[in-house]
Amino acid sequence: MVKVLKAGFFTTIQDLGRFGYRDLGVPVSGTMDSAAVEKANHLLENNPDVAVMEMTMTGPTLQFEAPTYICIAGADMSPSLNDEPIANYKVIKVVKDDVLTFGKLKDGFRSYLAVKEGFETEKVLGSGSQYFPVTKTKCLKDRDEIPYKETKEYMPTLSEIKVESLSDQHKLTVYKGPEFELLTDAQLASIFSKPFSISKKNNRMAYQLAETIKGHTYSMLTSGTLPGTVQLTPSGRIIILMKDGQTTGGYPRILQLSEESICGLAQKKSRDTISFELLK
Repeated sequence: MVKVLKAGFFTTIQDLGRFGYRDLGVPVSGTMDSAAVEKANHLLENNPDVAVMEMTMTGPTLQFEAPTYICIAGADMSPSLNDEPIANYKVIKVVKDDVLTFGKLKDGFRSYLAVKEGFETEKVLGSGSQYFPVTKTKCLKDRDEIPYKETKEYMPTLSEIKVESLSDQHKLTVYKGPEFELLTDAQLASIFSKPFSISKKNNRMAYQLAETIKGHTYSMLTSGTLPGTVQLTPSGRIIILMKDGQTTGGYPRILQLSEESICGLAQKKSRDTISFELLK
């Protein structure tokens, strides 16, 4: 069991997601940066779909009640174990009463805590990912207790890896969306010739870009959307749906982010910049 002494800004339990219910309006949810989580679970030799803790901008304070092994991935939130700094992407042993804390956000926006064999939370519709109202709660709170299996001795095959800085990743690779052909030459030039900055309106549901392009007057039926779908509003606003985004929408779906770019965008915060690169 790990005790949540302080929950941080927005901390949730997530696995790879909740699949097979989009026709009922249930989002996929799951980890925003699946690439970071894959690396952490790989280092711990976990099943790829085990649950991890996703931390946004400000990390929690956690106390471990049993020995295990952990790995932190994604954003660098200056983690410390018992006030001693520890590194991301490294397998670390913890024992009973060890306290994990996080400090200054140095790089990225979302960090992940993986434990050996994963957190053992209740599954709803086949997934342990927190998403209200499908799950009872939307995020962790102070004094919550999250179970995991005790692991006293474990010898990892690979103990650590090096990963490039998240701050260096600005380009988002995209595919043509279903309504891509509706874009004019001027709109295409605006989208692919300049950088955009992340607005304050960004969360697990969607990222809205601060800059606009020329709008449109198209009317379309509500159609299916996915995580990574890029929508263009009549006013020229660009909205990128994320893991908790709605399953349908009425705006033109002009682009679709690659999975790699969804992970990259998940590590961006307000005022960070991105640009689009079209995949042929």
